[in-house]
Order: sequence, then C-alpha cells, then structure tokens
Amino acid sequence: MALFNNIIQGALGNYSEKSPEQLTQEYGDYLFDNETITMGYQLVRDALIFTDHRIIFVDKQGATGKKVSFKSIHLDAIIEVEMETAGVGLDDSEITITYLSNVNQRSNNEVHLDHKFEFPKKTDILPLYRYLGNVSMANRARINL
Repeated sequence: MALFNNIIQGALGNYSEKSPEQLTQEYGDYLFDNETITMGYQLVRDALIFTDHRIIFVDKQGATGKKVSFKSIHLDAIIEVEMETAGVGLDDSEITITYLSNVNQRSNNEVHLDHKFEFPKKTDILPLYRYLGNVSMANRARINL
C-alpha cells in the first residue's frame, strides 16, 4: 500500500519523505566536499535533497532514468519562505521560497526567483518551514549589514 501511495503522490507532484541515510546511499557520490544531507524527499524517480549548503533537485530523465540532472539552490540565497497547509479535500501542503539568483547578493542589485514545493497533506512541513525560515532570516541579516 505504501508503494501505491508513493506512486499516486508522485503522479500528483507530491514528495514523500526519505531518510538522510537512504538519500546519502543513493546520492552521496554527488555531494561536494564536506557536504551532508540533512533531509530529503522522493518523487517517484526524482528527489529533493536538503544539505547543509544547498537544496538539490535530482531529475532522472528518459525511460531508464540513467540520464540524471542535478540543479541547486544555495541556502545562502534564500530570503523569503511561505507556507500553505493542506485544507479539506485534495489540497496539498506547499512551501514557496524566494531566493536571489545572482551571485553578488547586494541589496541594490537583487534578482529574485521563486520555487514551490508541494507535499501530501499527511507530511508535516512545519519543521522544513521553520528551518528555511531561520535560514532566510540569517541571510537577510547578512545581506543587509
């Protein structure tokens, strides 16, 4: 039944939580020096991985999934976090982050992008929201010095 739920959630675009150990076993070779997976989620073949330095989007492509794309958002670029909890019915929980896409993070030259994560209503997203909120507050303090 759990496999079926994961497939249904994956088809709906929702992530299911995976342990850092499971994700490290599968994706550890792709981490940078001294980088550690802190949490992560699986979406059928794709993954959303949080490390102590960045958020990694793993996109397995093609019929075999042998071709894999890795894209990152660095944690030091996140400046805003929004959360929407699941309602009644088919609603999902969502977290949206706003981040700076430019390398030189100066308050007079900001380029903002947004990214939305959708989770099944059974997923407790509050710890992730709080974590990302604390990251964004620290980044704002650093950028605005």
